[in-house]
Amino acid sequence: MVSILQLVQNLMHGDEDEEPQSSRIQNIGEQGHMALLGHSLGAYISTLDKEKLRKLTTRILSDTTLWLCRIFRYENGCAYFHEDEREGLAKICRLAIHSRYEDFVVDGFNVLYNKKPVIYLSAAARPGLGQYLCNQLGLPFPCLCRVPCNTMFGSQHQMDVAFLEKLIKDDIERGRLPLLLVANAGTAAVGHTDKIGRLKELCEQYGMWLHVEGVNLATLALGYVSSSVLAATKCDSMMLTPGPWLGLPAVPAVTLYKHDDPALTLVAGLTSNKPADKLRALPLWLSLQYLGLDGIVERIKHACQLSQRLQESLKKVNHIKILVEDELSSPVVVFRFFQELPGSDSGPKAVPAPNMAPSAAGQEGHSCDALNRWLGEQLKQLVPASGLTVTDLEVEGVCVRFSPLMTAGVLGTQNEDVDQLVASIKSKLPVLTCTLQLREEFKQEVEGTAGLLHVDDPNWPGIGVVRYEHANDDKSSLKSDPEGEKIHAGLLKKLNELESDLTFKMGPEYRSMKSCIYIGMASDDIDVSELVETIAVTAREIEENSRLLENMTEVIRKGIQEAQVQLQKANEERLLEEGVLRQIPVVGSVLNWFSPLQPSQKGRTFNLTAGSLESTEHTYVSKVQGMGVTPPPTPSGTRTKQRLPGQKPFKKSLRGSDVMSETSSVSHIEDLEKMEHLSTGPEQDTPEAASPQEADQSEALQEEAQHPEDDCPQVEEPESLR
Repeated sequence: MVSILQLVQNLMHGDEDEEPQSSRIQNIGEQGHMALLGHSLGAYISTLDKEKLRKLTTRILSDTTLWLCRIFRYENGCAYFHEDEREGLAKICRLAIHSRYEDFVVDGFNVLYNKKPVIYLSAAARPGLGQYLCNQLGLPFPCLCRVPCNTMFGSQHQMDVAFLEKLIKDDIERGRLPLLLVANAGTAAVGHTDKIGRLKELCEQYGMWLHVEGVNLATLALGYVSSSVLAATKCDSMMLTPGPWLGLPAVPAVTLYKHDDPALTLVAGLTSNKPADKLRALPLWLSLQYLGLDGIVERIKHACQLSQRLQESLKKVNHIKILVEDELSSPVVVFRFFQELPGSDSGPKAVPAPNMAPSAAGQEGHSCDALNRWLGEQLKQLVPASGLTVTDLEVEGVCVRFSPLMTAGVLGTQNEDVDQLVASIKSKLPVLTCTLQLREEFKQEVEGTAGLLHVDDPNWPGIGVVRYEHANDDKSSLKSDPEGEKIHAGLLKKLNELESDLTFKMGPEYRSMKSCIYIGMASDDIDVSELVETIAVTAREIEENSRLLENMTEVIRKGIQEAQVQLQKANEERLLEEGVLRQIPVVGSVLNWFSPLQPSQKGRTFNLTAGSLESTEHTYVSKVQGMGVTPPPTPSGTRTKQRLPGQKPFKKSLRGSDVMSETSSVSHIEDLEKMEHLSTGPEQDTPEAASPQEADQSEALQEEAQHPEDDCPQVEEPESLR
C-alpha cells in the first residue's frame, strides 16, 4: 500500500519541474476531509448485508433530504443527488413529460410528434443548457424557446414576463404544449433574480412545471430573505449546489422537487432501488453533521457580507460602475471601469454611451472592454483569494464578477481580501484613465507621421498598435513580409533597450498586417509626440542601415567577379611577357638563372566606399594606401530631445518653467555661435583676407613644389600616416 501511495504521489507532482506554475491540491479543512471521507466510507458500507445496507441507505437519504428541505425552506420535498449540475434538470424534464403525456410510456415519440412539448429558457440562462436538455431528452431544437430579458423596463437580465405570456399563447395556438419553464434566482452572469412570483402564477395558469436555479437560492438559509427569492420555495423544483456554497469538495448537487407519484419518479430516474445510488448522499450527510445548522448559516452569511462590503466600497470609487445596484440582497457584485466624458454633468455613475455618436461610443466601448479585461487579470494576480472572474456581457461588455458564495468557501476569502481588492482597484485606476485618454492622441500622432500606420486592435489594452511601412511593403498581399518582420524585430529590440516605463511587444498577425509594435499601458507623464517620433526615426534608421548592408553586399559580389576577370587577364599577360620557355620546369629555371626577369609588382585593391577596383602601383611607389572617399554619415534622427539627469525616455519635461538662468542661456547661445563660425569659417575666407604668415607658408609650399628632387618630406609624411 505504501508503494501504491508513493506511485500516486509521483503522478500528482511529477510534472512540477516542467510546469513550476502548476497548482497543488487546494487547502482542505476538517469539513473537506469529512466530505472526502464519505466516499471511502460509502465503499465500505456497500459491503454490508443487503437488509442492513437497505435500512442504512434509506436512513441516510431521508435524513439528508429532510435537513436540506428545512434549511432551504422547501416543505415536503424530495431530493435527487447527482454529480453533474444539469443532470437534475434533465430528469425533471422527463418527469414533466411523463406527467403531461399519459400515453408516453406506451406510444413514446408518436405522442410528442402530435403535440410537441416546449421548454422555455431565459436568454440569461447558463450557456449550453438548452442544447444539453435536447441531447439528453432526444428532442429537436425547435422544442426550445428562448425568452428575452427586459430591455425597456426593469432589469436587463430579468425574464420579460409579458413577452413570455405572449409566446405561450402563440405556442398553444400552433398546437404545441408548454411543458416547463426554467427561472433564475441569480443568473450565471450577474446574479439577477427573475420575478418568480409572477412566473409561478403564469405556470399555474397554463399547467407548466416551474424549475428554479441560481446562486441566490443559498440566501434561503438566512434569517432575512428577499421576497423575489422567497417565492422560489413555491416552485415545483429547485437545484442547489451546497459544495461551492459551503466549501465542500466532491459533494454532489441536489435537486429538490415535489411530486406524489413514486412510479413516475422511478421511471424518470429521480429515485432508484439501488443502494449505491442512495449512498451518493453520504458525503453531504457527514458534512451537514459536522457543520450543523449554525455553521451552514454562518458560511453563507459570511459570503453575503463580503459582497455587501465590496459593493459599498466600490460606490465611493470614481470610474467604477456597479451593474447590480438595484438588488442589494444579491451576493454577486459585477463592476466595470468606464471613463467619464469631459464636461458631463450626469454624475460619477453616468453612462457615456447615450451622449456620444454610435461609432464613437462603439469604439470607446471596445477600448473599455480591453481595459476591463486587463483590470480583471491584474486583480486576479494581485488578490488571488478574491476568486474574481472576467465575464463578457452582451449589453455592458467586459466586466469583472465577484461571487463569494461560489468561491469564498474554497479560497477562504476574508474581509482583508476585500479591502486589498478595493485598494488594488484604486491603484490601477490612474493607469487605466491615462491610457484611455492617450489612445486618441497616439492615433492622431501616428496618422500625422509619414511612414507609420495606426492599427485598430480592440483586444489590446495598451496605448495602441503601430506599424512601420517600409519601401517594399505590399499592402494588398497577405503573404509573409520577411523584410518588414526584420525591421519590426530590430525596432522592438531598440525600443526595449531604452529602459522606459512603457512595454513594447511584437503582437500576432492582425488581419492583413504582417507585423506590428504593440505599446502597453502608460502613466500620465508620457510624451506621445516624442514616442511616435522615436518609433518613426528608429524604424527609418533600421531600414536605411539594412539597405546600406544589402548594397554593400551587392557591391562586394560584383567586385569579386570583376577581380576574377582581371586576375585571369593578368595571368595571360604574364605568360605573354615571360614567354613559353620560362614555363618549362627545367628550361625555365636555367633561363631565369642566366637572364633573371624583373617582374612588376601589380595588384588590385577594392575600395568599399567607391565600389571599384584600383591598381596597387601607387601603394608600392608611395608605400601607403590611398585614403579614398569619405564614407557617408550614419543616418540619425531629425532632432533629439535633451533630458535631465535620471530622466527616462518619453517623460514629459517641465515646460514653461524657468529652469535655466540668464547667464546659462547666454553662454549656451555663445557656444552655438562659436560652433557655427567654426563650421562656416573656412568656406567664407578669401585670398585677400589671408594674413602675411599664411602668405609665407603658401610661398614655401610653392618652392617645395618647384624642386621635386627634395622628395624626402613627401615620402616620410605618407609613412607617418600609415
